[in-house]
Amino acid sequence: MWVFGYGSLVSPASLGGTLGRIPVRGVDFLAAEIQGWERRWNYGMKVQPGSLKGPDAERVQVIVALGIVEAAEAWMNGILAVVHPDELERLDARERHYDRVDVTDQIRVLDEGPTGPTVHRAVVYVPRQIAIDIYEQAQAASNAAIEQRYWDLVDGAFEVLAPGHGERYRATTPAPAVPVRNVSRV
Repeated sequence: MWVFGYGSLVSPASLGGTLGRIPVRGVDFLAAEIQGWERRWNYGMKVQPGSLKGPDAERVQVIVALGIVEAAEAWMNGILAVVHPDELERLDARERHYDRVDVTDQIRVLDEGPTGPTVHRAVVYVPRQIAIDIYEQAQAASNAAIEQRYWDLVDGAFEVLAPGHGERYRATTPAPAVPVRNVSRV
């Protein structure tokens, strides 16, 4: 199965940490785009008191990450990664507050070789409503933030994916409604 990554999964190190292997571009993942979806800073995850470190830790009760929303005419860049059944279980655990949605017919591979890969089935992780509700409540209460480490990881992954992908990521991802803070999970 193929998984479309649009945030931290674009980073080979982040993806590889979950898969248990270092993915190789052109073999394990390809630059791709998906039609009908747009990135949003709309995923919220509550943190336990004392589970964050850093100078801003006391100000943050919810960590915010990227999610996506449907947008009929949009094209969003990212990667398409091949995953095996046991790896898919690990991805599901990592993305536990997201649902897998079949997007096979919405994928366009940008790294095609002479024949290109055959994409029999592709999925994307879409935030569950509970994660969106957590984000919205925390954003309204001003106690949500994006980890600086996550912000840098995603931006850097797109920057090295291929020429122009970093610019496209930044141009098509709306600015967050919460701050980026110097915190990290313990």
